[in-house]
Amino acid sequence: MKISVELTETQRAALAATAERLHVAPDELAAAAIRDLLAQPGEDFTRAAERVLEKNRELYRRLA
Repeated sequence: MKISVELTETQRAALAATAERLHVAPDELAAAAIRDLLAQPGEDFTRAAERVLEKNRELYRRLA
């Protein structure tokens, strides 16, 4: 699938500069950023994980 994205000149310049610094093409950098975003756990998972960590914070502290 191909997707077109409109960027401001400032955003385009930032993408180009970051891509150059990383030695990749700007479109490859944009695609990698989208893949990373989509691979992140869902909001429900994040909230549940935070609840578990908070609930067991003292236990984890003692085990550390």
